[in-house]
Amino acid sequence: QVQLVESGGGLVQAGGSLTLSCAASGSLFSIIFMGWYRQAPGKQRELVATITSGSSRNYADSVKGRFTISRDNAKKLVYLQMNSLKPEDTGVYYCRGELGLREYWGQGTQVTVSS
Repeated sequence: QVQLVESGGGLVQAGGSLTLSCAASGSLFSIIFMGWYRQAPGKQRELVATITSGSSRNYADSVKGRFTISRDNAKKLVYLQMNSLKPEDTGVYYCRGELGLREYWGQGTQVTVSS
């Protein structure tokens, strides 16, 4: 069983930065495929970035060059460094883990970018 807990959300002005963290429990973290998703009000949840156990990264086009996903397997943490934030980045950000056929989600953390 894997539990995920996000933190680091908040209110920031456009152009600012935030770093989200996702803390995981369980002994298999190092082999878990991890990702960040977000959901804006009235919209579907969308992929933001993913990182494999070998730290290969993938980003949504809308965040390329501005966001960086990383992981620390020893600390069982996944980070999302967000720079040059835009109002359209506003939403609830969720951490997701995938191991085999199972997926795990955190409870989400709110990010609000004011113009």
